Amino acid sequence: MRAKSVWKNVDILTILIMLLLSVLSLFIIGSATKPLLPQGSQLYFVHRQIAWIFLGLITIGIVSSIPYEKFRVLSPYLYWGSVLLLAFVLVKGHTALGAQRWINVGPFQLQPSEFAQVAVIVTLATHLSRKERITRWRDFLSPGFHVLLPMLLILKQPDLGTTLVFVAITAGMLFMTSSWWKWVLIFPVGFLTVVLWVYLHFQFHIPIPMHQYQLNRLLVFINPQRAPLGAGFNEIQSRIAVGSGGLLGTGIFTAHFNQLSFLPESYTDFIYAVVGEELGFVGSIALLGIYLLLLARVLYIANRAKDRYGMLLVVGVVSMFAFQVIESAGMVSGVMPVAGIPLPFMTYGGSAFITDAAAIGIVINVYMRRGDPSYKRVASVTQVVQ
Repeated sequence: MRAKSVWKNVDILTILIMLLLSVLSLFIIGSATKPLLPQGSQLYFVHRQIAWIFLGLITIGIVSSIPYEKFRVLSPYLYWGSVLLLAFVLVKGHTALGAQRWINVGPFQLQPSEFAQVAVIVTLATHLSRKERITRWRDFLSPGFHVLLPMLLILKQPDLGTTLVFVAITAGMLFMTSSWWKWVLIFPVGFLTVVLWVYLHFQFHIPIPMHQYQLNRLLVFINPQRAPLGAGFNEIQSRIAVGSGGLLGTGIFTAHFNQLSFLPESYTDFIYAVVGEELGFVGSIALLGIYLLLLARVLYIANRAKDRYGMLLVVGVVSMFAFQVIESAGMVSGVMPVAGIPLPFMTYGGSAFITDAAAIGIVINVYMRRGDPSYKRVASVTQVVQ
């Protein structure tokens, strides 16, 4: 398919949804960071976020311009490159808030664990596309080991939230390559195994691969009042912020709870709490509706992919976005444990935004080349999981 004809197939709807979220983020970030900056420089974070949005659009153009079939060739370099960066962080990385996750590049801080998510989507899709279908239980071992090394390096930083995103990506892509009935066993067995492991850890001090404060954050959401000034503090404050918004919210730049700096990490991990306080229940649900539209559009594109590889790439992206939205919105509402995951296109930060933009670039790439006659059309998503 000629390059000019390919660009005629750009998915404008997905880009418009992304831009809608990005523009809304500028108002929320501006409000969330207002009390943190001196008078006269209160748009500092907004200006930086605008720069990330422009870089994100450039990233989308670059990623979507490379025929995604060539990602197969790039997969080994993406995988080992991300592993080396994750290892480098543990040796020379910048430490903040008790975590060593960033690399200083001039005035910017890069977070390799964010970029590693897209690398794993591309490389795991390459890995899984080599087999027509997973039919035996032992076939789960190979893709599991594929993602294990970067997951362990990220957990070591420590970054539990991104590690859980890796689990979601892997589960979503494996679901598309195996019989659905296997997951009827996998999910309850996996859940019970985790619960048993945690129980044995507290009762018999069996080692568990996470720091104690991370484990406390995961468990305290059941009853955050047990540690109101400790592990439960962030969740309590975010619940109060969301509740104070009421039905219609207090309005942008007028939320008292946010403006008085009671809400921790308001422009990063807990930005959805700012949405809840300033836009209220109606605004919060409207934002989730925009995300639902984005996820539905990405699933539609997965269903229209011309081959199995393209379908797996898009399924990896939708798995990443879906988990991030569910966890980010759920943890500030008290229905999910606090894990520190950015809300796509809303949370302040360059690494997260560029990563999300690269993921959108992959989706658009697959959509642009869906009509290439040189490839056999893949079965629909619903047919794959049957």
